[in-house]
This record gives sequence, C-alpha cells and structure tokens, in this order.
Amino acid sequence: MRWVSIGVACVAVCLVNTRAADSAEQERINTAVEALTRLQNVNLDEKPAVKAAIERVLEKTRGTPNFVKLVRHFNLTNQTAGLLEVAINNPKDESGVEAMRLVLASKDLPAIKRALQTTNVADAARLVEALGNAKDKQAVPLIAPLIADEQRSIEVRRATVRALAQAQDGAASLLAMAKEDKLPENLKFIAASELNSVRWTEIKAEAAKVLPLPAGQNSQPLPPLSELVTMKGDAAKGAEVFRRDTTACIKCHQVRGEGREVGPGLTEIGTKLPKEALIESILEPSAGISFGFEGWQVELKSGDDVYGIKASETPEEVAIKDANGIVTRYKKSEIANMRQAKTSIMPTGLQQTMTAQEFVDLIEYLASLRKAQP
Repeated sequence: MRWVSIGVACVAVCLVNTRAADSAEQERINTAVEALTRLQNVNLDEKPAVKAAIERVLEKTRGTPNFVKLVRHFNLTNQTAGLLEVAINNPKDESGVEAMRLVLASKDLPAIKRALQTTNVADAARLVEALGNAKDKQAVPLIAPLIADEQRSIEVRRATVRALAQAQDGAASLLAMAKEDKLPENLKFIAASELNSVRWTEIKAEAAKVLPLPAGQNSQPLPPLSELVTMKGDAAKGAEVFRRDTTACIKCHQVRGEGREVGPGLTEIGTKLPKEALIESILEPSAGISFGFEGWQVELKSGDDVYGIKASETPEEVAIKDANGIVTRYKKSEIANMRQAKTSIMPTGLQQTMTAQEFVDLIEYLASLRKAQP
C-alpha cells in the first residue's frame, strides 16, 4: 500500500506540474484528482508524499468542484476559506451545497459569520443562498438576524427569507417573526410566497392565516372540473404564468430545455395527458406521482431532515435532489431513517397563486405542448 500511495502521489504531482493549454491542463488536473480519490483509508500524517501531492492539487483546484471532492474524500480540515469560495461561486450547484455542508459539519461557524459581513452584496446573497440550500438547522441562527438588519441590502434580506424557508426551523422562525409583527413590510410578500408553499403542513396552514397570499389571486374558488375543461384559455398568457416566480412551474419542470429537471419534463405533456388530467395533476399532485419522481423523507442523525427525489443510491451514500434541482449526497452513516413519502414533491395549492382565468391559461399552454409532427 505504501508504494501504491507514493506512486499515485508522484503521478498526481507530475500531472499538475505539466504545463499545457487550458483544456489539456484541466484534463490533467481532473486525472490527478481521480487518481488521488482512488486512495482509501490513507493516514496523511504517515504518507507525506501523498499529503504533499494533495496540497499541490488543492492549490490548482481552489474554487472548483474538484477542491470539494478532495476535501470530502480525505476529511481535510482547515479548508474553510476554500470551501466558502466554492459555496459563494456555486450556491445552486451540488458542489457549492456540499462545500457549505462541509463547513457547517466542521462547526467553523465563526468563519461563516465573518464571511457574511462582506460588503459585496452579490457574494453575501449567494452565501446566504448556499446556507439555505444546505438545509442545515445550524444556518438558521446565523442568517435569521439579517431579516431585521436595515443596514443590509434588500437583495441579501430577500435571499435570507428564501433561505430560511428551506429548513423547518427556519420556516418556523420566519413565521414567528410574522406573528410578532417583526417582519419588515418590504419582505412580507416574499415571505408569504415562500411560507405558503412549504411542505410542513402546520407551518403552511398557519402561514395562510398570518401571511395570506395577495388578495385577488385566491379570492374566488375555482369552477368545477367540468367547467374548467370547457373554459377558453390563452396559451401565450399561460406560458407567462408557467414562467413567473409566484407560480414557479419552470423551477421544477423543463420545456424544450428551459427550466430545471426536478419533476417530469413537460415538452410533450399535451400529447400524453388530456386537459382533465392536467388539471387534476395540479390540483392533486399526490394523486398520480410519476415513476422515478417519488418524494423521499430522509432524517439525519444530526436532527436535520431532508426531502426530495432520490437521484441515486450506492451502498455507501444516497443522493437527494431537492425542489431546487440541487443534488446533495449523504453518507449512509449520517442517516437515521429514510422512507418514501406519500405526498408528491410538487407542492399543493399552486392554484392559489393564480386567478381562475390564469389557471385556465396555464392549462391551455400545457395542452399545447405536443410532440412535433413528422
């Protein structure tokens, strides 16, 4: 094992030291990372050559997914700065979320607090977003105070609302602020939008009372199914409803390559389902969950809970894709319990974000998405 480790280290060092064009250099770096991560159960204190090789490759990969891969594989410490850099650069991606989870797992919370003090508004907002997407309750006390901090930009505070709503503790904290009238007026709309679509039934029900959605969106009940099917819709306007933030269909579904691949693709949905089925799939999303898109409830030993679609699973870990399309990998040793949920990952109550006519327009648009004729 000693000679194998030294051999791998030498290969890695040679690869990263080779001067070449950017694309060729990146390929060599990827190969070096692959070679190093094949090593298992290595005590780096006893393998100085391997440790030196890792340090050299870390320098070359700083700020990239490969950096996170190395830190995670070798359980490296004192890499917070580099991990936060990845998280800020990629708050929506698997690498950025994994980087943030590694920082939170290291308990280096002071470093996160210092990073949140940045005067760079875009970086602060992305850091908050990464903290939310990590879905770790440790993030809640770190970012919750930003809500009332009027010295912070509205962009950062809006990002904080979204981030808090990602975790149950955070959503409860946000709801408590609303109940105590501590939620700033310019954040109430986004808080209402977020809390009225969370998956925790009690919080969602309470939010509907404390922070109801804007009047007019749900002021009139939808007509019965028989009437909805016969109502005339405008597909062009329905496309706008599909893409707008409050409805957020495009955040989970793709149409002709546009949107996120969380739920089933809808490019040809009008060919597959009649209008009645399209209506029912929105009003009762849990009634017919597509195979492969079942929701999974994962309870971690840390006390946090995770909900999403199972993207992949190995004997060692499971990958969960959340409603934002972010895949996060959890070691089986971290998991206390995992079970398939009875409800769809698609939230209920989407019709509450639309007028009756907008709902019909959306159905008309979905019905128009058909397979191209040869």
